[in-house]
Amino acid sequence: MRNFSYKKRAEFSKNPTAKKLFTLMEEKQTNLSFAADALSSQSLLELANAIGPEICLLKTHIDILDDFTPDLTEELRRLAIKHKFLIFEDRKFADIGNTVLHQYSGGVYKIVEWADIINAHIVPGPGIIDGLKEAGFPKGRGLLLLAQMSSLGTLAKDAYTDAAVQMAESHADFVIGFICQEKLSDNPAFVHLTPGVQLSKGKDSLGQQYQTPESVIHAGTDVIIVGRGIYGAKDPKFEAQIYRNAGWQAYEQSLTRNS
Repeated sequence: MRNFSYKKRAEFSKNPTAKKLFTLMEEKQTNLSFAADALSSQSLLELANAIGPEICLLKTHIDILDDFTPDLTEELRRLAIKHKFLIFEDRKFADIGNTVLHQYSGGVYKIVEWADIINAHIVPGPGIIDGLKEAGFPKGRGLLLLAQMSSLGTLAKDAYTDAAVQMAESHADFVIGFICQEKLSDNPAFVHLTPGVQLSKGKDSLGQQYQTPESVIHAGTDVIIVGRGIYGAKDPKFEAQIYRNAGWQAYEQSLTRNS
């Protein structure tokens, strides 16, 4: 329920990563996730170091880097500890359970070793959760389900969204919440994260639709995900501070409004 603080909601969580995220958000007073869509390791690390003090989550796309090495993820973990944020690899798994198990735990990236949180589509059915859980659950990792998307014409809505919520409820020890556009569940243990956030509403040339921090938090979201609004700014750190303040102010207003 929205009148529970992040600190209180940590007590409802069955997953250690979800507990850690809610607690971190409360202590650090930020509900900002930075989508660091960098194309080089140096750029990613520079952004993570500069923006890290302002965020609760660093969202990465590790497979778009031109020069990935295992040393990069070790350095990301070091920065996460230094600046007190979690790492969310936006991999969007979308295959059968056995395949995603190996995509998550093995290959070049070995995502399970360094990413606190991952996400997945539910198109393959609940087997995708079982496969990811086999690798991630023993390490205390968390999974987000893509219940809704911010792109124009998305098919992730209605019955599809309802199915995502049902799957989350059946795997609440590993599934920690949703990528969504609004509050989907009254279960205070689930965290809701919304991408496509900018300081003013609009859309880009490829169908991305933007909402403001205030509009998504007041719709029941817990974490605002901002990418181009920060890394495209002349002063990314300063811009991150603006988003952080806007998101936190909206959160405090939501507690008062719903108390």
